[in-house]
Amino acid sequence: MKTIFTTAMRNAAKLAQSQHVAEATRAIQHALGGRDSARSPGPQPAGNLRRIEPEAGARPAESEPPIAGNASAAWGELRPPRGLSRAARSLGEVLTQVRRANRPGLAPSTKPLRKSPIAPPVPEGAAFLTRTFSCAAGSRDYKVYLPSHVIGRKRPLIVMLHGCTQDPDDFAMGTGMNLLAEEQGFLVAYPRQPATANHSACWNWFDLKDQMRGEGEPCIIAGITRAIMAEFDIDAKRVCVAGLSAGGAMALIMSATYPELYAATGVHSGLAYGLATDLPSAFAAMGGNTSPVAKAQRKARPRGARVRTIVFHGESDRTVHPSNAGLIFADARAGFPGAAQETQHGRSAGGRAYTRTLIRGALGVVYVEQWVIEGLGHGWSGGRPEGSYTDPDGPDASREMLRFFLSSASRS
Repeated sequence: MKTIFTTAMRNAAKLAQSQHVAEATRAIQHALGGRDSARSPGPQPAGNLRRIEPEAGARPAESEPPIAGNASAAWGELRPPRGLSRAARSLGEVLTQVRRANRPGLAPSTKPLRKSPIAPPVPEGAAFLTRTFSCAAGSRDYKVYLPSHVIGRKRPLIVMLHGCTQDPDDFAMGTGMNLLAEEQGFLVAYPRQPATANHSACWNWFDLKDQMRGEGEPCIIAGITRAIMAEFDIDAKRVCVAGLSAGGAMALIMSATYPELYAATGVHSGLAYGLATDLPSAFAAMGGNTSPVAKAQRKARPRGARVRTIVFHGESDRTVHPSNAGLIFADARAGFPGAAQETQHGRSAGGRAYTRTLIRGALGVVYVEQWVIEGLGHGWSGGRPEGSYTDPDGPDASREMLRFFLSSASRS
């Protein structure tokens, strides 16, 4: 069944690449329907999704990349990769939501997807506040962490965009960013994507209206950023945005559409700006294929001011193909012609080898930085096991991003 399913999805990807949109969509729907019909109609067991039908003495099957079922669930991460922390929802539940999303007249469920079972610790004198921002483009809840010690100067702000099936608490726990905020005295904001906006709580990076300045989710996230800047004593030259997976793709959209607002961008396991504009192109992009139409649209898009960018990606990522990191790196580097490139190799304390590539200006400022990590799947490198989609063995992405963000307030 796995071979049949995988072959069907590869055929769908080929159709998407050749711009046979309707045929690709039907192939995806047929593959999903056939896979589910081969199983018991009852609810699927939760837990480790690598073993669909475990047998005595059998080894876990190799993980498969998630399938984009429709535009509102195209980024559904079905399970954490090998070696990562908590598992996502059961495959049966995700596929059920995918099929429902393809039926006209059924609105997204309002039931929360998941709440982190462990609330992030809040030291005495600190606060982890919940707020709501509303504008013409829509409304989103968000959380903002205020460290306990107040420094007598304007403080940096890091906007963190979670991945699919995550929430602010989960993302804060997994990245450990609140702990760094307490240590170094900056604020952290976590916008929340609700299930009403996307079945899997993914940021809609593949939807055209959510890729434009002044519209959709970019408008809302920019509004949240400005609201926090207005309420608290924030250094406008040190406002940065970062994200994981779908959140990483949205972080790039934010820096592309609001370059005056963000001094730097962090992208972990994400995709390049404008790489997809609908379901088939999203599905193809996640698999490492860019359709001719998407390529043409990317070339035609106006490019604003360049924003310093740091990229993390695992070589063993089976959810978002590692080639996507190269596209992000190339896009970011193009904004800084004449800068020198240097490559470093190292190994994390947890034993993961990595290659670090830097694009450095004449004054020593690193404009672009890329970390490619051996053996890392689809998860936050160096993350804490209390959160989902983390790999504690990798280099500490949170600390490295923070170092990159705060190393220079230059807006080259």
